[in-house]
Amino acid sequence: MKKILVIEDDHDIAINLDRLLQKHHYQVKLVNTQKKAIAVLQEHSFDLALIDIGLPDGNGYAVGTSIKNLENPCPFIFLTAMDDEASVVTGLELGGEDYIIKPFRPMELISRIKTALRRNEKGQTEIIIDNLAIDTQRGTVHKDGQELFLSALEYRLLLIFVNNQGQILSRDQLQQQIWDIAGDFVNDNTMTVYIKRLREKIENDPQNPSKIKTIRGLGYKLEA
Repeated sequence: MKKILVIEDDHDIAINLDRLLQKHHYQVKLVNTQKKAIAVLQEHSFDLALIDIGLPDGNGYAVGTSIKNLENPCPFIFLTAMDDEASVVTGLELGGEDYIIKPFRPMELISRIKTALRRNEKGQTEIIIDNLAIDTQRGTVHKDGQELFLSALEYRLLLIFVNNQGQILSRDQLQQQIWDIAGDFVNDNTMTVYIKRLREKIENDPQNPSKIKTIRGLGYKLEA
């Protein structure tokens, strides 16, 4: 049974997370402060951590840094009400597997947890797609050895495609998966803009993309 550490100071949210995770057969440890989280991490190993950023005695970023400094670090996901892009970028640059905004949808959270655990089990921190190298631990993307500078939304969009390689994703599916960063700002028109910007950065020829293909009438697909 996979062990998940939940760092959350809101009692009601913590209890609901505990119930949700146990329902899906995870073993859960709850703590509500930065100090307790760091102490527990030094004494016990976990398969994944869910970290609230706003803690009464500090912040979740410090917990994420502590995890990265462990001899055997586990993947971690930030779960927070802070939805500004700077906070998202900070979380991803610290090595967070994901950044989920409250209120979250339970089954989406479970899906993202499963994705993070699968990636960690394979020891897969760098994903190679053609001339792209995506390091999920560092939150960096390189093309032909040169680092690309993606916005938080562009990086999230790329990860969605990476986690669904070879599958056709409709525009609605893409919008639902990145709604929690940009809220109501993500609509059909802005989705077109995000995909265009991402292609301009990762494709050799954005006008004739070889990675993110348009499947007419259905959506988009990342070629494996």
